[in-house]
Amino acid sequence: GMNDEALNAKKTGMVILGGGLAKHHTCNANLMRNGADFSVFINTAQEFDGSDAGARPDEAISWGKIKINAKPVKLYAEATLVFPLIVAKTFARVVEEEKRKQKI
Repeated sequence: GMNDEALNAKKTGMVILGGGLAKHHTCNANLMRNGADFSVFINTAQEFDGSDAGARPDEAISWGKIKINAKPVKLYAEATLVFPLIVAKTFARVVEEEKRKQKI
C-alpha cells in the first residue's frame, strides 16, 4: 500500500488537492519515512477552524510529515480551478516543448 511505497522510496512528494482523509493518510505515510521531500497543499481551508485541510505545512513539519529542510507550499485557492492551470504551466509545457524539439 501507500505506506510501503513511501517507506521504500528514495524521495517522496505530496501534491494534495483539498484535505480530509486523503491528506491525512498521505501525510502519515510520509511520517513513517521521516517526512516528504516535497509538498504542495492546494485548498481553500483556513487554519482557524482546526480542520485537517486548514493545517499549514509548518504543522506537518513539526510532526515529521514533511522534512525540515523541504520548501513546502500552501496555496489558498480552489483546487479544481488552479490545479489544471499549474499542470499546464509546468508539466504539460515541458512535454509540449519536448515534442516540438523532436519535430525539428
